[in-house]
Amino acid sequence: MTYWHWLVGVSLVFVLLERLRPARREQPALRPQLGNDLFYLAFNGHFYAVIVGGTVGTVSLGLRELLEPWLPFAQPGTGLGALHPTLQFCSYLVVSDFLQWCVHNLLHRVPLLWQFHKVHHSVHQMDWIASFRFHWVEIVVYSSLLWLPLSLLGGAPGPLFAAAVFGTAWGHFNHSNIDLGIGPLAYLFNSPRMHLWHHDASSEGGVAKNFGIVLSVWDWLFGTAYWPTDRAPERIGYPSDGEMPRSVPAQLVFPLTRRASE
Repeated sequence: MTYWHWLVGVSLVFVLLERLRPARREQPALRPQLGNDLFYLAFNGHFYAVIVGGTVGTVSLGLRELLEPWLPFAQPGTGLGALHPTLQFCSYLVVSDFLQWCVHNLLHRVPLLWQFHKVHHSVHQMDWIASFRFHWVEIVVYSSLLWLPLSLLGGAPGPLFAAAVFGTAWGHFNHSNIDLGIGPLAYLFNSPRMHLWHHDASSEGGVAKNFGIVLSVWDWLFGTAYWPTDRAPERIGYPSDGEMPRSVPAQLVFPLTRRASE
């Protein structure tokens, strides 16, 4: 199965789960901007991701071949390649998630990158499909900073692909409108209730918090976790989200028209 098949299958599962056990029952299934987010799901999840991922992946493999003589762990049969596929999967998941935590941090703290990341934070009603609502520049940033380090680990493509699919499924879960807690595992894994506070439109707990994608442990370790467990945020979005255009073309152009200092 290709990544696109997995994406469609996982998405259909969350469509069903949100209908069976919604966390916010007043939230309509056919919410505003849903058409936009369906476009982002198809474009970011397949067409553009394949192009950028393939390009960056090819470049990363080329750089890996150049660096192999100086990096013994990157050579075939060494590094992750010497481990059982299950351990390779776990290693890829942890390393990629930490790298994504770092990149996500940058998207909020670097003014220029924040202009692009605003597209993701302009959603006002959270559900699984919001996980793919982001500007195409984010794919370039994430792919450029992820694929080279991961390719140098020397593992097999199968476990790496499995980690990517797992990350997609957990991203759906984090953004979903599902009433489901994970108990003490919340100190290790991200969850919809914790991630909802990442999309809080207020400055409560700081404007930059809960950057975890799959794992929440990075936020607990580095002091960026904030989660009042007795309530949800009053509003989802970002403080000046009224500036965000409503159409997809305008949203894609929007960051290019802003000053990085805004």
